[in-house]
Amino acid sequence: MSFVVDHISQVDGQLDRLQLHREPSNTSSHDRDPALDNAPPSQTQDSRNAEEGSSWPRNFKLQAAIRSLSTASSSRALLSPATIIAALDQVQHLNISNTRKAEFTAQEEELEWLLVSKAATQTYGVILNVLLEQTIPLNDDIGYWNEILGSYRYTSLYTIQVSPSRLYAWASDIYRDAFERLQAAIRPQEDEEEQREQSLPNRWRTFYGLVKDSVRERLLTDLQTQFLSPLTKTRMEARSKRNHLKRLREMSASGLGILMDEGMILEVDDEGSVSSKNRSNGKDEWQSVVSKSVSLMETVLRNITVLELGALELEETVFTSIDEDTEPFHQIQASSQTARLGERLRHILRVHLHAHIEDTKELASKYGKPSCLTRYWLPGALLFLSSSTLLRIFINRKAEIFQWMQDVGTTTVDFWYNWVVEPVKKVVGTIRHDKDSEIAIMSKESLQGDRASLERMVVDFAVDNPATAGGAPLTETEIADVRAKVKEGDLTPVLRAYEKDLRKPFVGTVRGDLVRALLIQVQKTKVDVEVAVGGIDNLLKSQELVFGFVGLTPGVLVCLSLSHWLSGVFAGRRGRVRGGKQGSLIRTLRNIDRIFTGSTPTDNGILSYKDHGMLLCEVHILRQNASRVLPGDIFDEFLEEVNDLVDLRTGVDRQIRVVERVRWAYSKWLLR
Repeated sequence: MSFVVDHISQVDGQLDRLQLHREPSNTSSHDRDPALDNAPPSQTQDSRNAEEGSSWPRNFKLQAAIRSLSTASSSRALLSPATIIAALDQVQHLNISNTRKAEFTAQEEELEWLLVSKAATQTYGVILNVLLEQTIPLNDDIGYWNEILGSYRYTSLYTIQVSPSRLYAWASDIYRDAFERLQAAIRPQEDEEEQREQSLPNRWRTFYGLVKDSVRERLLTDLQTQFLSPLTKTRMEARSKRNHLKRLREMSASGLGILMDEGMILEVDDEGSVSSKNRSNGKDEWQSVVSKSVSLMETVLRNITVLELGALELEETVFTSIDEDTEPFHQIQASSQTARLGERLRHILRVHLHAHIEDTKELASKYGKPSCLTRYWLPGALLFLSSSTLLRIFINRKAEIFQWMQDVGTTTVDFWYNWVVEPVKKVVGTIRHDKDSEIAIMSKESLQGDRASLERMVVDFAVDNPATAGGAPLTETEIADVRAKVKEGDLTPVLRAYEKDLRKPFVGTVRGDLVRALLIQVQKTKVDVEVAVGGIDNLLKSQELVFGFVGLTPGVLVCLSLSHWLSGVFAGRRGRVRGGKQGSLIRTLRNIDRIFTGSTPTDNGILSYKDHGMLLCEVHILRQNASRVLPGDIFDEFLEEVNDLVDLRTGVDRQIRVVERVRWAYSKWLLR
């Protein structure tokens, strides 16, 4: 939304309150039949009822047209010119179909005036919006010429860009001049045979000589400007176009300020009482405001593109034309007033508005930055000339390029499945205690079997050598005790026999007890190793999920790095866009401050029409950029500051203080 929408909604609401609180009026005295005043009361009442009954269909159509032009009953506050013209055409059709003009009631007159007023309000909004949309882009074109004038490199580049068009214009002038001379040199001949006898080479020779003469004369004519370098000529051209664009911007801003300050100024309070800048007595005051606003819009559109006038001359021309157009308002019949205003509104929308848009486009195209073809023909030509070489390189290395693309795709897919998908599956299996995903160095059955074998070996050795266990044959209780000690790692019977055989190793070896003890100790060592490995296995199982995430880490890090880089690319672009919007906010505040400090206030301490129009353009840009940067609740508060900023009644000093308040109150979003 822009301030135009808010302003149009406000004016439309004032018209609605005006009609809502207006007292119901009966048939006016100049529309009533004098015979009804002398008729009996019953006959008079019947005649009035018949008259009101005959006007109901027309009233309903008028009310439907009014609703179509109201901002409250439409999703769009600003309607298109076609919609406004359709509503006005409908009223014109009703006026033409009704031949008994004297039968118009006061209610019909009020409805017609309300319809014309709403149509004028919508037309007023359309014109304001058009002026706003056409004035703001001029800043970009002026900035383009500032860049051209601010750097000799850009000036040289622009000279190269426009050289083909300059050469074409120069050749066209030469050809046109030579062709005109050729036509003048050919004298009308009465005999067609003599004209046919003139050979084509002779004609071409004559034309070529005329071209040489034209070129020579053109060079002599341009001799006085030959001392200027091409860059100097380019800078003079850029400076001239920039000045014309500044003049067009000032004219558009002045027209915008005039319309905002002088058009559709209705001050309606809650009770529906009206006051305007030019107070006058009578109930038709608001109707006079509407009529003057229509004349104001028409005059502004006619003169706003005349750059020879200037801003001050435009203001004088507009107000002089309005003073000359002040036809005695109360002397015109009511039906003629609405019909005349409706016709003028249709003429504004169909003729003046269209002509203004076309004239502004023509001026912007003439003095604005050159077209894309002019600016980019050089890189386009280079690309076109090198396209054959690029195509030849692509064809000669087509196989390598396709193989490289295939390798990149295969590597990417393999990396995804081997380093991302599979580790994720293992982690999920670990979480679900899947047997296939368990980490194990050795199986549980291996340790149990070796330990049982060690128990049997020690028990058999103790039974075969009872001397190592006490001398007497072992009982079942003693055997169970030996088996329990073996589970705890105690091999006392075997170690005693081993110590005894070490005294006589040869005898123990021959007898076999020493070798048997050694083998039992080897088995004991194997069991101890397996117990240690089992502890390590339990440790690994307790950290199985950690190892799963460790295996997933490389793939995740690569994916996160890639996604972070891609998001950085796009987020950087969004950050640059956001930073650009914040920078645009600061620059807009700077432009607003320059408008206030460089303005010349009137005697009342308010801005001139031109400065007010420039302020409205900058405020529109400020509001659009702030809506994308500020949060919703903060933006609502910001709109209050904007409304105070564009309120001329407060004066320039208070508006400057509003700018300062915006800077410190919203610095958190403007500077971060």
